[in-house]
Amino acid sequence: MNAAVKELEEFRREVSAWLEANKPGDPGFLLPQSFMEVGTEQQVDFLREWQHKVWNAGYLGMAWPKQYGGQGVDAAYQSIADQEMRRHGVPICFNVIGLGWAGPLINDIGTDEEKSRYLKGILSAEDIWCQGFSEPDHGSDLGNARTRASRDGDSWVINGTKIWTTLGNYAKYMILLARTNPEAERKYDGLSFFLAPMDAEGIETRPIRKLTGEYGFTETFFTDARIPADCLMGAEGQGWKIAMQTLQYERGAEAGAAGGLAFVRIVIDDLVEQLRDVPRGDAGVLDDPVMRDELVRLIMEEKAIALGDRRSGISALTSDYPLSLPLSNKLRWTEYTRRMRQFAINAQGADGALYVGDDRAPAGGFWQRAYLNSFSATIGGGTSQIQANIIAEHVLGLPK
Repeated sequence: MNAAVKELEEFRREVSAWLEANKPGDPGFLLPQSFMEVGTEQQVDFLREWQHKVWNAGYLGMAWPKQYGGQGVDAAYQSIADQEMRRHGVPICFNVIGLGWAGPLINDIGTDEEKSRYLKGILSAEDIWCQGFSEPDHGSDLGNARTRASRDGDSWVINGTKIWTTLGNYAKYMILLARTNPEAERKYDGLSFFLAPMDAEGIETRPIRKLTGEYGFTETFFTDARIPADCLMGAEGQGWKIAMQTLQYERGAEAGAAGGLAFVRIVIDDLVEQLRDVPRGDAGVLDDPVMRDELVRLIMEEKAIALGDRRSGISALTSDYPLSLPLSNKLRWTEYTRRMRQFAINAQGADGALYVGDDRAPAGGFWQRAYLNSFSATIGGGTSQIQANIIAEHVLGLPK
């Protein structure tokens, strides 16, 4: 074992021991399965404290520069820390839009002043971030955004509406795409990108209730909201380019995220364990050949996705379509996750209709809640249909 490998293994043991000693107990209330289900002050306070504790221990933002709150070490250390967090089943680091999208963007193209102003607060969970891309009338068609930003002296005046702004009612900042030039010949050239404060007068958020009965999303209204001129990121008219780079982080096609768990990862082993005691007639559901056949298909699919992720980092194995795996990862994983969770409910038979709060619900309704929550990921960052178009156009070279 060479010195570098030995050092990483020692680090893994260190992280594991810290998590074992510091993993929070049951808080006595329902924790969100992902950052898209954070809907109460109680959850926010708990998760903010946990993320701050992970960062303070040095296990978050490890590859980010030291002067901005990171550790300045190789990303391999963060990968190990994330693996151990997943293995120990600790709570999520909920400031995902900051940790995974806004932060990497600011790290890559932000000014020194922007990095100094924003990055440390993202890591410590002091500053929660949300995203203002989608609009009620345009969905995933970001190019037709109508929210308007007009320059007035040392301010930009914002008017319009954004929807699906996850954590919007708790956020301090928003990454905002707005139209600054409605007369631009190409609609994409009329958009600009802002790092906008959410405490400006004229900004209102309204929580959106989900299928699960939980919250997490909001609709955000701008009515003559004034934000400082220096909230503009890049140059006026560069919003589309910057937004597309942001979506690369969101879709997992671009590295740079700070790390931590964005969601409770549910894998096929969890499903198999859940089904062991589920009856089917005089035997168990796993004795049913049809169910076993479908289960094996899901096992193979999950393994293929995992191997594809490893393959994507080996250029010699992706030379034919270099972007195929990174660009398809979001589509493949979210759709697989939805079908796997649906299978878990189907396997429960009539009990699959029971939900959280019903004493008879298998596993306390965990799988039912997980299934309903899985639809968020198939929509956020571009719907599955949009992802299929991206793969067709940018990987296969097919016409629009």
